[in-house]
Formats: sequence, C-alpha cells, structure tokens
Amino acid sequence: MSMTETAEATHRAPKMLIADDDPAIVRLLTDRCVKMGFSVEVVTNGMQLMIKARHNPPDVLMVDVNMPELDGLSACTRLLDPGGKPVEVVVITGSADPETVERCESMGLYYAHKGPKFWASVEAALGEIFPAMTAKIRDHAAQPPGVEMRDRPRVLIVDDDPAMGTFLASRFGKFRVETLHAANAAAGYRMACKYEPTVIVCDNFMPNGDALYLLHRLRQTALTARIPVIVVSGRHLDEVSVQHLKREISGHPGAAMVLVKSLDPTELFNAVQKYCYFEKSHAVA
Repeated sequence: MSMTETAEATHRAPKMLIADDDPAIVRLLTDRCVKMGFSVEVVTNGMQLMIKARHNPPDVLMVDVNMPELDGLSACTRLLDPGGKPVEVVVITGSADPETVERCESMGLYYAHKGPKFWASVEAALGEIFPAMTAKIRDHAAQPPGVEMRDRPRVLIVDDDPAMGTFLASRFGKFRVETLHAANAAAGYRMACKYEPTVIVCDNFMPNGDALYLLHRLRQTALTARIPVIVVSGRHLDEVSVQHLKREISGHPGAAMVLVKSLDPTELFNAVQKYCYFEKSHAVA
C-alpha cells in the first residue's frame, strides 16, 4: 500500500452498521454517530444485517437483539465466523436479563441497555473500540438523549372505526406491543410525527382522507418517510388499486403491504412481524 493510500485509510471515517427496527432509536443513533465521525448505514432486520455486513463489512456493528426475521445475536454468531474480517459489535437492547448479558460476554460483544445509562454504555464501548475518537465520542454522548428508550414495539392504528381500534389494541396488547389509535388520516399523521411508531396499520377508506392521503403526508416528511405502512381494506381492491397504494412516493416506499380487513388478526400479525419483533408465543394472559 502506498503512503497516500495509507494516509487515506488512516483518516477515513470508520464504517458503522446500525441494525434496529425502532425508527426513533435509529434516527438518534445515526445523527449522533455521524457527528462523532462515523460513516453510518442502517438496516431494520436480521436478514438485512447479514446481507449488508457480508457485502460491505463494517468496522463496528450496533445491533438490537430483538428484530424481525432473525434476531441480532444469531446474526452476529453467523457473521463472526473465524476467517472473516474482524468486526466489533455493540449490542443495544431493551432486555436486561442475565442470559442476554452472559451471552454477549461469552461472544466478546459490548452491551448497552436501552435505559438510563444507555449513552454512557455506548460512549464507553465506542471509546474503547476507537480510542483516537474518544474526545469526539464523549462530547456527543454526553448530550441528553431526547427520546425514550423503548423496550417493545409501537404500532399506530389509523381507523375511523373505534371498535376496530379497540379490537386490534387488545390483540396486540397480549403480545406486549404498544398501540396508539388515530380516528382519521390527519390525526394519524400528527401522531406518527410525535410518537414515531415502528409500524402503521391504516384503514384504506376513511372520511376526510384515505390511506393514500396519509401515505403522501408521511412520505413528504423526513421524520416519517420510512415508517412501514400496512394498509387494510374492508372492500375488495383490484390489482391496479393495490399497485397504486404500493407505488413510490417522493422517493420513498408506498404501502408495504395491502391486506383484507378481518376479525382474524393472524395475517396482520404476520405482516407486522416482518417490520418489528414480538413473540406471538409469549402472549400476556
């Protein structure tokens, strides 16, 4: 390697890959870590993490444990096979159970609990991994987080039928999923901006603004542009209407999925689980 190449490698921003399905945490981590001097990429589930990390190996991973499709620790186990590029891992999770902590320690991973000491843990881990960046890391990690550290997913239900909102809230609540309800698209947009849900479930036909109206509002706002939206319809939609809902808006995805509204929430649960993690086998009685 030439002296020029060596200098460029020394001064390049370390590559960080953040894997988390909570949009508020992702936004905050991305903002701070970019200011610390990292080059940041983001994925929202374990399979995306595997693909991205193998295609373009980062210098450090920030990985949530509970993610859809493949949990963070299982993904790290596969990525940290001997012979691959060495990569440091900071596990970020709302779980404080001893088994998770012990597993992280046994794998040589750093651990940061999404609680009051979250940023102190992140600062300590990144400072140890990148000692030359300690001062910059400390400066930004010391700032108040400005966002709650959630330990469970949040789903926003937008439906003008209050009975449907109550029904879905009850069913999701059994699996420790936090739900919010908005009675129309305008209220749904305001709540999405304020509470940054992990996923939005929206009725297609509503007075004073339908699902397409909500999608346009969400996709034209940076804070909500990437929140997955699952549209449910009580009426049959032809393929043209479905594709119209799914088409790209302002450079961002339209509806992630379009489902038929049903009193059997199984299909909806399966759809939501593609974008946020919850255990259907661990229902709260």
